[in-house]
Amino acid sequence: MAIKQKNNKNIGRNLLRYFIVSVMVVGIGIYAIYNLKHKIFAPNVVIQEGNTYSFYIPTGATYSDVSGLLEISGVVKNLESFNWLAEKKGYPEKIKPGHYVLKNGMNNNELVNMFRGGLQTPVRLTFSNVRTKQQLAGIVSNVIEADSASIATVLSNDSILSEFGFDTATVYAMIIPNTYEMWWNSDALDFLKRMHREFNKFWTDNRLEKAKQAGLSPIGVATLASIVDEETVMEDEKKTVAGLYINRLKRNMRLQADPTIKFVLGDFSINRVLSKDLKLDSPYNTYLYAGLPPGPIRFPSVKGIEAVLNFEKHNYLYMCAKDDFSGYHNFAKTLRQHNINAARYRRALRQRRIWR
Repeated sequence: MAIKQKNNKNIGRNLLRYFIVSVMVVGIGIYAIYNLKHKIFAPNVVIQEGNTYSFYIPTGATYSDVSGLLEISGVVKNLESFNWLAEKKGYPEKIKPGHYVLKNGMNNNELVNMFRGGLQTPVRLTFSNVRTKQQLAGIVSNVIEADSASIATVLSNDSILSEFGFDTATVYAMIIPNTYEMWWNSDALDFLKRMHREFNKFWTDNRLEKAKQAGLSPIGVATLASIVDEETVMEDEKKTVAGLYINRLKRNMRLQADPTIKFVLGDFSINRVLSKDLKLDSPYNTYLYAGLPPGPIRFPSVKGIEAVLNFEKHNYLYMCAKDDFSGYHNFAKTLRQHNINAARYRRALRQRRIWR
């Protein structure tokens, strides 16, 4: 009887041991599962200011670069767990450059999947009122990955531009100021290709027909629009100015546009064009050569282009800035009236001691 009781006690102890071990195994399993789920699905992106963060992965970056940039950014709370999952999912062999928008509360799984899938967010490129290629290159390089030097180079390379039907003088006509969505990791040639597509989209059948009626090609329209843009900042005057120059073109009169002289001088800031400037020998000098110059003198605005396409029909052939310096112009049909307007303006310049 005593032996039976002893066996029962042993069985009881063994069952207790098994139970404890089982509980421990289950507990360890639950903890392991919880820890695994936590590494994968727990929020790991913490953005203090705002709800999103723009993260850029450069072209040619390695996984070490990506991890280092994340560490520097400070937006990933537990970088070790991110690295662990990234390794498990094979991300280090699938680095894709681009602009990625990280959202507050994202987990490692979402983050790795976004990077590995190259699910980047486009950037917005906006430019207007741009005169030079260098100025445009600087604006664009602040938004996309390409540097300003590479952008300026393609804008000044006849061999590359010829593939799009342009050259270094006419490329100003190809690039239409607007707001565009682009991939951040675009290079200089990508930018040029995009601008060419936008040029083709801009020149609809309706605009092409209007250009034809004005006796101009799209490049001719852009060239004249660039002069109109420099002649007046007053939007309600642009169509009048455009009509004046078209009148002169139709009569084979030299445009005699002061902005073209400023372009030759390389200085748009001067207030007064001098007589000696008019003698500068350049194909852009519209006081010496009839017709349009070889290309635009700046990147024309859309409003300038539309002003040329919808030019005002009138009989004006001459224009001169008003002597009240309001920014508006006096228009004239005859040289006699123009000379009166010009004398009045020159007198105002002398009174204000404006010599250049």
